[in-house]
Amino acid sequence: MGVDVGGSTSCGRLTSWVRAGGPTVEGLELGANSEGFTENLRAACDTAWARPFTAAAALHFPPYLSSSSLAIFPPHFPGQLFLCEEEEVSLMAPQAMTEYERRRLENIRRNTEIVASLKRRADELAATVKAAKAKAPRRPPAKAPEQAPIVLRRSLRARGIPPGPSRHPSEAPTPISPPANPAKMKGPIRMDEAFVGVSPLDRHLVGAISGMAENATLHPRKKGEGGGSGSWDPASELTLVPENVKRFLPARILSVRFFPFEGRTVVAAGDKLGHLGFWDADFRGSEGDGTYVYAPHLAPISGISIQPFSMSKILTCSYDGFIRLMDVEEETFNMLYSTDDSIYSISQPPNDAKSIYFGEGPGELKVWDERAGEVSNTWVLHDQRINTVDFNTVNTNLMATSSTDGVACIWDLRKISAKKPERLKMVQHRRAIHSAYFSPSGSSLATTGVDDRVGILSGPDFNSVIMINHYNRTGRWLSSFSAIWGWDDTYLFMGNMKRAVDIISTVDKTTSSLESLLMTAIPCRFAAHPYKVGLLAGATAGGQVYMWRRS
Repeated sequence: MGVDVGGSTSCGRLTSWVRAGGPTVEGLELGANSEGFTENLRAACDTAWARPFTAAAALHFPPYLSSSSLAIFPPHFPGQLFLCEEEEVSLMAPQAMTEYERRRLENIRRNTEIVASLKRRADELAATVKAAKAKAPRRPPAKAPEQAPIVLRRSLRARGIPPGPSRHPSEAPTPISPPANPAKMKGPIRMDEAFVGVSPLDRHLVGAISGMAENATLHPRKKGEGGGSGSWDPASELTLVPENVKRFLPARILSVRFFPFEGRTVVAAGDKLGHLGFWDADFRGSEGDGTYVYAPHLAPISGISIQPFSMSKILTCSYDGFIRLMDVEEETFNMLYSTDDSIYSISQPPNDAKSIYFGEGPGELKVWDERAGEVSNTWVLHDQRINTVDFNTVNTNLMATSSTDGVACIWDLRKISAKKPERLKMVQHRRAIHSAYFSPSGSSLATTGVDDRVGILSGPDFNSVIMINHYNRTGRWLSSFSAIWGWDDTYLFMGNMKRAVDIISTVDKTTSSLESLLMTAIPCRFAAHPYKVGLLAGATAGGQVYMWRRS
């Protein structure tokens, strides 16, 4: 049964009212703030048990109850206790309280005190933190203490300083000067203005080239002719000594050539910064070390051409779109041709010193007539840049080109249509072809592709094609590999990623290697001396040249 005891504010619910032998009353609502609390309770009891409630209830708060609890001792039920809490009201006899109930009430009291203490401490801590935040002064950002600038260590090559063994370690290196004003670069440049080498003077080089050019014959020998090439083994007979190792350029070398001198050994090389360097290996003077560096270009020098019947004139082409003629007799770098496109290759026919063939832009081949001072022919031979142009030394009407489009072609210059010469032969690689060179006898053609193959075309009309596997992926920091012929049709020479020189035999299709502890870098571009059999130069990405000699 349920009895509602009125009151404006409820303080608890009588969920169970237990009396020895008596009934149970559920749902008794008590009003703690009601003035008629006693009357309401009496009415509830009379209603529940039909017994009169003759005395007022004695109300107090026992010490084991919280302040929100209420103890009621009605006289009608002596020995019985009414407990009124916020959530529960129960009736029990205090003398019959078990040890479990006592401990339970004690735990409730202790937990209540702990919770109240924690809440009080939390309030105090929150107030303290809030006050600290409010009182914290606003400081301006502290300035970082001034420190001395950090000096980065950079190699000589990165600073543009070509070291040489002849320079004492204690001596201050001579830095290479920056290129001249680009506006002045479009005209002729005096050699002394372009000279930036470490040697004190370039008089030695001018004298050596001029003297050898005067003594040159009008009909020089062909490559390897009269040199006694015969039957020999380059892998066992070529040696490298410390005197034949020289670093004379500050950056990666893209092209290297021997001067066609019979009585003197001079190497010319061009690097990616536009420097043209010379190494006189036979120099024995007291001043300098036989190296000379010039800066005639603003971009990588992609090609060098030296003709045997005009050795005092050196042609260079560059990615800056310039073709320059270094005239040692006039001591100037003359501007022959300029364009907005890059020039990637240059060559001259063996029987014509006044015609210059060069690859410009995406696949164009142009012919510069030095007599007329203008371009005489323009042909579109490939879809992409032309990397090499080479002429057959026996049949000078045959020209070979290689291209990044993966195609190498042989052209007949005698059969020229309105658009381009007639193509006699085409060989294709799976990727770009970086070189295509005729053999000394003119009967074979060697191609080098990025697809890890070296092609050899031979036989009548170059119909026989053989592919030899060779790892040619050099990456972006090295110059691409290009296989060159030696002094006959027997061997090809090219770089090896293990710091060696690979020698490919065209007879038995085998590969052997030249190795030396003196080789601290990978040689990528090579040149064989046209008259001295067994004299081989290999250029590296660090501006260094190794010169192998036949022992």
